[in-house]
Amino acid sequence: MDVVGAAAPDPARGVYGISVAAELAGTGVQNLRAYEARGLLTPERTAGGTRRYSADDIARLRRIGVLLDAGLNLAGIAMVIPLQDENSQLRSEHETLTEKEEKP
Repeated sequence: MDVVGAAAPDPARGVYGISVAAELAGTGVQNLRAYEARGLLTPERTAGGTRRYSADDIARLRRIGVLLDAGLNLAGIAMVIPLQDENSQLRSEHETLTEKEEKP
């Protein structure tokens, strides 16, 4: 049931357990632990230390999977993802500036 006027869920909030996150991302639980150990992923933790993955984390896991399929190793992925993020940010800033210049 939809609630009229309800706020959209925060995509950065950790809500998925590790097994659900692994299933949603199409990978194994051990891979998630390895990605965390390599600094590719930082899930939230409950007070008891249980990992909680967000929708943003799931999207990042899918990006990691695509890069692995393209032949990159985890060290390469650790370099590529920040560059992709920076590129995306710069493109967004460029589009914003271009729109402002086009308006009379």
